[in-house]
Amino acid sequence: MSLLTQHAQQLAAGAVSSVELCQDYLARIKAHNPTLNAFITVDTERTLAEARAADALRAAGQAGPLTGVPLAHKDIFCTEGWLTTCGSRMLANFVAPYDAHVVSQFKTAGMPCLGKLNMDEFAMGSSNESSYFGPVKNPWALAAVPGGSSGGSAAAVAAGLCPVATATDTGGSIRQPAALCGVTGIKPSYGVVSRYGMIAFASSLDQAGVMARSAADCALVLSVMAGPDPRDSTSLEREREDYSRDLNRPLTGLRIGLPKEFFAAGMAADVEAATINALDEYRRLGATTVEVSLPNSGLSVPVYYVLAPAEASSNLSRFDGVRYGHRAAAYKDLTEMYEKTRAEGFGAEVKRRIMVGAYVLSHGYYDAYYLQAQKIRRLIANDFTEAFKHCDLIMGPTTPTTAFNLGEKADDPLQMYLSDIYTIAVNLAGLPGMSVPCGFGADGRPVGLQIIGDYFGEARMLNAAHRYQGVTDWHARRPEGY
Repeated sequence: MSLLTQHAQQLAAGAVSSVELCQDYLARIKAHNPTLNAFITVDTERTLAEARAADALRAAGQAGPLTGVPLAHKDIFCTEGWLTTCGSRMLANFVAPYDAHVVSQFKTAGMPCLGKLNMDEFAMGSSNESSYFGPVKNPWALAAVPGGSSGGSAAAVAAGLCPVATATDTGGSIRQPAALCGVTGIKPSYGVVSRYGMIAFASSLDQAGVMARSAADCALVLSVMAGPDPRDSTSLEREREDYSRDLNRPLTGLRIGLPKEFFAAGMAADVEAATINALDEYRRLGATTVEVSLPNSGLSVPVYYVLAPAEASSNLSRFDGVRYGHRAAAYKDLTEMYEKTRAEGFGAEVKRRIMVGAYVLSHGYYDAYYLQAQKIRRLIANDFTEAFKHCDLIMGPTTPTTAFNLGEKADDPLQMYLSDIYTIAVNLAGLPGMSVPCGFGADGRPVGLQIIGDYFGEARMLNAAHRYQGVTDWHARRPEGY
């Protein structure tokens, strides 16, 4: 039984109240967060007030399936009355005046918020080391990074500080930390979940998703958060889905595509071994594997690091000290106020990407860089379209290695960027993708298996993940001490 189902049944039976459940998680946060730094903001009174409201709904017979089950939000989602920092000094004092669509969906479902989770500043990073509030530590190895940018979400779920957490994925920021922390994470197709109230990094790539212990839990939560939203022009007009509907469907006849480019040089031997073992398990479950090719996937990292910074340089221009957020204390005119505010408010990685983005969009370089990257992006998407003519799902490693140590790649941005080499192409194509735990490396740190679906193939992905988790226990293992 999945953790969320277990909590829901306990609440329905009256074995526990939402207040008691939240108090238990808040106690775990108080005990372990000083070490892990997974939460930026905890507001006990606000959480317990939401829990009491959930208990009242249940007492009145008005509870939904997940009413009273708590969750935590990545600090990129505007949450009314809560500090919403995006991991940056620029927004360190910003209290959101409204709820993101994702947050309002969970409020409507009666799910109390346990707090706001740490993240790389403005979601820019692969290690959660760029946060103004300090790095998050991996509960499997405190010397290791949890991955990024949703490192706080991954670490909190892995350590049992919350049963489920929202997250966002621009180039792998759900799947990569899920893999490095041994949890399950899913990024749906672009446009399936509204971006309204989600602080923008790269608008054509950003997508909200979820992390939990199991695929079954991800399916339950994705069913709550997905759906059309008229306030987001990129939100798709699609009927709401029950993503749990096919979880137990047999995998007999499922065709799994194995991109030859994913199984080339660059993957660590222990990651390769765990991935191959997982694929063997799928064959025992009745699936077949076929080789496919994604010939342009090797260009995904350079394409991403042209397009994403270009969009970031535009999106982050709004943080100027005029309307909200940080403002420099001393300046002699408006121009100096802008300059000092942005110099003080943004960290090194954010500044780096703003500069790169401004450069590739500048006169004389737009055609050479930005336009060329957009053309290659289309080729990458076409590669997936061709591959899915021969298979139902694509699988491979989520990351080339297990979690690296804190500080190990901090001075080498290019090496840091390569940790997303298997995930970025999925965002460029707008496809759904997820990571499930599939073993451990030689260092005892988790390994993730990436599952990629065709457009709107979330239910099929979750089905494949759930059946795999039914015959393995990698997702059920917990770090020692948590």
